[in-house]
Amino acid sequence: MSSQQTRPPRWMDRILELYCKGDVLEDLQGDLYEYYTCNLTKGRNKANLIYLLDVLKFCRPYTIKNPVNRFNMSFFNITGNYFKTSIRSLRRHKLFSIINIISLAISMSVGILMIADINELMTFDTFHAKKDRIFRVISKHQVVTKEHVTDVASTSVFLGKKLMDEYEGIENITLLRRSFKGDLKSGEKVVEVTGLYSTEQFFDIFTFKLIAGNPSTALLEPHSMVLTEKVAIKLFKDKNPIGETIISNDENYTITGVVEDVPKNSHMQYEVLTSFATLDLAERKKENNYFYAWNSIWQNYVYITLPEGQSKDNLQAQLDFIAEVENTKTDNYLITLSLENILEINPGPNHSNELASVTPWTDIYQLLGLTLIILLSACFNYTNLSIARSLRRAKEVGIRKVVGATKAQVFIQFVFEAILVAFISLFIAYGLFLVVRPAFIELILNNSRELIFKLEWIPWLVLFAIGIGILAGTLPALVLSKLKANAIFRDATSAKLMKGLNLRKVLIVFQFSLSMAFIIGATITYRQYKFATNFDLGYNTENILNIDIKGNDTDLLMAEFAKIPEVKKISRSAMVLSSGSILSDEFKYKDPMDSADLYINYVDSAYLTLHNFQFLAGGTFPYNTGDKEAKYVIIDEKTQKRFGMESPQAAIGESLDLKRREENHKLTIVGVLKNYQYSTIQSESEPTAFLQGEKETYRHINLIVKSDDLITLMGKLEMAWREVDEIHPFEAVFFDESIQEAYSDFQVMYKTFGFLAFLAVSIAAMGLLGMAVFTAETRIKEISVRKVLGANEGQLTLLLSKGFLTMLLVSAIIAIPASYALFEYVILEDYVNRIDIGALELLPGAVIIFAIGLITITWQTKKAANTNPAETLRND
Repeated sequence: MSSQQTRPPRWMDRILELYCKGDVLEDLQGDLYEYYTCNLTKGRNKANLIYLLDVLKFCRPYTIKNPVNRFNMSFFNITGNYFKTSIRSLRRHKLFSIINIISLAISMSVGILMIADINELMTFDTFHAKKDRIFRVISKHQVVTKEHVTDVASTSVFLGKKLMDEYEGIENITLLRRSFKGDLKSGEKVVEVTGLYSTEQFFDIFTFKLIAGNPSTALLEPHSMVLTEKVAIKLFKDKNPIGETIISNDENYTITGVVEDVPKNSHMQYEVLTSFATLDLAERKKENNYFYAWNSIWQNYVYITLPEGQSKDNLQAQLDFIAEVENTKTDNYLITLSLENILEINPGPNHSNELASVTPWTDIYQLLGLTLIILLSACFNYTNLSIARSLRRAKEVGIRKVVGATKAQVFIQFVFEAILVAFISLFIAYGLFLVVRPAFIELILNNSRELIFKLEWIPWLVLFAIGIGILAGTLPALVLSKLKANAIFRDATSAKLMKGLNLRKVLIVFQFSLSMAFIIGATITYRQYKFATNFDLGYNTENILNIDIKGNDTDLLMAEFAKIPEVKKISRSAMVLSSGSILSDEFKYKDPMDSADLYINYVDSAYLTLHNFQFLAGGTFPYNTGDKEAKYVIIDEKTQKRFGMESPQAAIGESLDLKRREENHKLTIVGVLKNYQYSTIQSESEPTAFLQGEKETYRHINLIVKSDDLITLMGKLEMAWREVDEIHPFEAVFFDESIQEAYSDFQVMYKTFGFLAFLAVSIAAMGLLGMAVFTAETRIKEISVRKVLGANEGQLTLLLSKGFLTMLLVSAIIAIPASYALFEYVILEDYVNRIDIGALELLPGAVIIFAIGLITITWQTKKAANTNPAETLRND
């Protein structure tokens, strides 16, 4: 039998070795082996069991090792030593420490902003108790003659009713509509509100807490209304509003509930809820039943709760079947349906017709990417300066190794130092976050969110700081920990300290390429914004003031405004063109099978001449409708060509059928306009038409005003407004300002790029300053020798700055083509109307970076060049 077979299992020996003293172990283990060999005659398993019991039995005070306070020695003492050494190093190299701390603090403040922003986004709609089972039906609409598919968050009342009546695999379903808007009047108090129509199942699906009222019946009967707490206080103060009657849009409503104010992290926002039965009652009285049509998908929303444990696949199959059946009934369009969980709405896909603004995932990824780039830039600063200072710290490393420090301990020391810098930066970053947060909310988020700092973030921020420290400090620590003591003391310059030289150059090039790219991005987006706001729309917008009528009688308002001398012309319209709003309707010409969706606007007879539209044939409407029936339409060139009319002149007198109205209702073409820009300039404008407006269709009064004192003029207009409406605030916006608001995305974009460019340039400039200081200090003897030999200040400046200028040139070679490709082929690729990206957009970034670089480098090199060679070379 081999010796291995006569010994117990190794793991049992390890137990003995774990607790037994060294001077006792050998004798005790020998005796136990003898017993084990004897016991093998009883069988190996029994011998193993007896041996294990003996091992445990001899765990007695005289055999147990003396305890060693390893934890105290290896953690507290060593960590304290690391801390003291790091503090001394930071104090000894004040300039480099300040540069690293400030650059990391700037970048980490952006990181905290990102954490706050994304954390808040990820909480949207999580307060609903049934959130995992709540789904919204969304739609895709496609006109059969076009390839473009419109994704909308809404769907049809038809679908909601059908699912309610015919499909049994649903726990609950509710219908919403977003068209409620008006004043709530209670006695002398009036509050302007917006809200939703909803069926009675609303509170069974969503967890919006009802403070007063019965959630099952609050939205059951026609003319029932639920107020948010804020609105209820405005109207009734401390009085219980349940059962009270209020007036809105000339209708009486009964208050049946009060709900808590809607949280900001809800994808739907409302001030009141009105029973859907109210809307149902009004619509059923109308001859036109488009409200219940399959393709009336633009303002209605269907939300569904599925039973627990049920997949959405069965319901999706039912939606596919309904769409297939209904689409066969028309040749004009196709509608497809799908389900979207409530947690996927925000952040989520950017559908049209959302109940509130939604942040797409692409925006979050871009935010994460840009934040990571800024953080990396600051980390690169630390890495650069630390590697550059490695020559100065080589002797420190050599002494540590001579007294017994291992490579791992040296590595940990320098990583610990980086983590300490990161924690100091974190405290400063929190202060910067508090300073930057209000501006970020206002400029970037349009006051839609709060970005509240939460105490539960602290552990994550600690990990964040540790991660940044490790990221920034690992590479310098690796370089320094590999140094050999004998090589350092023999000749420090011969030690391979500058292996990181090429890496440092790469990092500097990366930083300045990034800075240039951000400046170029800010420049291009600003230029595109100015191009969009100054684009030739095909009609006049100068000195035109658009006034929201807020449901008032336009005749009365126009009469008051006409009394003001500065008001030169007046017209009315349903919407403000070219600002992103769209109205459309379906028209037919001669072929009953050929229909086209035209973008429309309801206007009066003065509108087109006030805005100076160019007529190719015909003229404006012969009269304002008033009580008369609308008979006329004015089209543009695209509509004329779309329906195959030979010329603008030939189109005059022809008729178009407005499909949504009575079958025989025809509109006579009285004018053809030169093409103009109906919507925003991102896409080519579709065929359009102007319809005669009736009083209820108008939303705006349009004034041409001329005044050198706008403040006085606005005061006069407001006084005229008060003659008609003493309740609502006077709201007037110049047409050009509405156009600017339409391109607010570009405003946000160039502000974001500008903000990031400022941060990136600041960090890169500080890093360059540190490198310039280090270069000047390390080459001070060379500078002195050259001065003694006759070199002048300019030659010395060129000598020291040549390498940096080369790196800046390489940065420009990288940043300019990359930025051009990004905007030319990605960001602006789908824009029909856009700027041509040229030298004016691409060169400013390089010029600014070169200027900053030259100023920084020249400042330090001149300082070095002006030193007295005698003092520098005195001891050599």
